[in-house]
Amino acid sequence: MRDSLGAWRCLRRVWDEAAEAGTPAASLPERHQLAPQDTWALEALYATEAAWEEEARRLQAQLPELERYRGRLAEAAETLYACLQLRDRLLQTYERLATYAHLRRDEDTRRPEGQALAARADRLGTEVKRAMAFIEPELLAMSPETLAGFLHDYPPLALYRFHIDDVIRRRPHTLSPAEEELLARTSDLAQVPYLAFSMLNNADLTFPRIADEQGREVEVTKGRYYRLLESPDRRVRHDAFHAFFSTYERYKNTWAAMLQGAIHRDVFYARVRKYPSALARALDADNIPVAVFTTLLETVNAHLAPLHRYVRLRQRCLQLDAVHPYDLACPLGPQVQPTFTYAEARRLVREAMQPLGPEYTAVLARALDERWIDVYETAGKRAGAYSTGAYGVHPFILMNFNGTLRDVFTLAHELGHALHTYFTNQSQPFVYSDYPIFVAEVASTTSEALLMHHLLATTRETARRLVLLQYALEQFRTTFYNQVLFADFEWQVHQQVEAGGALTHAWLGERFAELFQKYYGEALVQDAVHRVGWARIPHFYYNFYVYQYATGFAAATALAQQILEEGEPAVARYLAFLRGGRAKYPLELLREAGVDMTQPEPLLRTIRRFAALVDELAALLAPP
Repeated sequence: MRDSLGAWRCLRRVWDEAAEAGTPAASLPERHQLAPQDTWALEALYATEAAWEEEARRLQAQLPELERYRGRLAEAAETLYACLQLRDRLLQTYERLATYAHLRRDEDTRRPEGQALAARADRLGTEVKRAMAFIEPELLAMSPETLAGFLHDYPPLALYRFHIDDVIRRRPHTLSPAEEELLARTSDLAQVPYLAFSMLNNADLTFPRIADEQGREVEVTKGRYYRLLESPDRRVRHDAFHAFFSTYERYKNTWAAMLQGAIHRDVFYARVRKYPSALARALDADNIPVAVFTTLLETVNAHLAPLHRYVRLRQRCLQLDAVHPYDLACPLGPQVQPTFTYAEARRLVREAMQPLGPEYTAVLARALDERWIDVYETAGKRAGAYSTGAYGVHPFILMNFNGTLRDVFTLAHELGHALHTYFTNQSQPFVYSDYPIFVAEVASTTSEALLMHHLLATTRETARRLVLLQYALEQFRTTFYNQVLFADFEWQVHQQVEAGGALTHAWLGERFAELFQKYYGEALVQDAVHRVGWARIPHFYYNFYVYQYATGFAAATALAQQILEEGEPAVARYLAFLRGGRAKYPLELLREAGVDMTQPEPLLRTIRRFAALVDELAALLAPP
């Protein structure tokens, strides 16, 4: 059964903390100070909160209608079809309710009204899940012959053929109706670790002030942190880094307790559903073999030399005795970092996406012009960026735009997500509209790759090419290598709990520091405060999500190259991929688009591309 928390849960995970950036300022504006055109128009979901309340009450009143189907799904094909149709209508309503509630909360996480609305949506999600818990067990109790007869004799039921086959595939991991209902009642409890993390990380956490390059006092925020790390002034980078991580370190026991709760949750559900590990359960949702995950780790771990070379190149160019983590993103030599207005960012993204053809760019124009996007960082707003959507309504994008090159790429990234959602929802019935998480990062990263190609193709000045090459290498480092590092860490953390071990802050810090050293090589020296780096990553609460950034990055690298080299045939395959939704398994969707992620070749191609960019950067930086 489709996750009864709705597609919003999948798509809300489509956000990248590494995409946060900002312009240092004395304080952030309040939301009411923004122009309306710079905010999203949630009226597309509900005109007022009163309308939301009315629909929530109506949904609660409709949930008992499912009871008339309990115990009857095997009676007739018409009965099964009617139940699945009712389920989809209720889930579609819930998805819209949940999307609105969480977007309202994220506008200003300080507002108790928004927190309460999201909490109510989450509780309603538990009720929805509980009401539908009998459907999968009853489907699985039916004989294959009965289901085959239903599908043959009642053509409307063919809509659910792939869905039913997928349910049957997971037969060994589905419990009795009573057990499924009991598990459904745990949904609220299961969300507590992440909700606690989110509130502490986004609403309660505050950082010290530091002096910027001109000696002006600025407050460090998550939105400004990456801009400060890009400062050419090492003192600013050092101070921002220590202000940032020292703040996390103050709560290291709390972070460890919350993460331990999340990992115990993952292990509990895996064992209850008879999976050999939490990893196997997480990957099985999209029918991904565990070998895809282990191949990723093995391939990257066997080819860390280009990343080590990149760190040594930084050490040499910056004339450092050793590279510290806060030296990984700063400019290599004196240069002015480009800044962009939001209007300029929009223009660049539009130009870069021209190879995708008129159908794609027409929808892109709508997304930019029709208030799909909440643009600027404001006080209390959720950090980072994400795209989310509800079936039947256009997608929404949360940004924290501050005018950096990174922000331009974040815009392209989230628009990639949004248009993936749009084309899927336009092409698929609701039951197949929630595209698999495994492919969720592919479209976004393809958009980034096309933007980088456009900028490099239109930039001749050496200094500007230097900036772009450094940014491209940072994309590879943070979206590919770092995500594999995080996946490696996440796997070790789950294995520790599965073996009966505890997740103390000391153990977590030791594992994180060891992995960071392994991936970045001997030229890097870690500050002691960096051992708490694991604590700030929200993705560790998402049950093996991060590895898909790396696989998605590798797939996108190949797809973008095909689009640019082949033209229309590759574009047609790509648009078919965007429309695919959940009507096929993700590995099949990517294979039909032109990429086989069961093989190491896409990973090796990505590593070779990174090595080539390091070579080009080294040549530009070489003395004449």
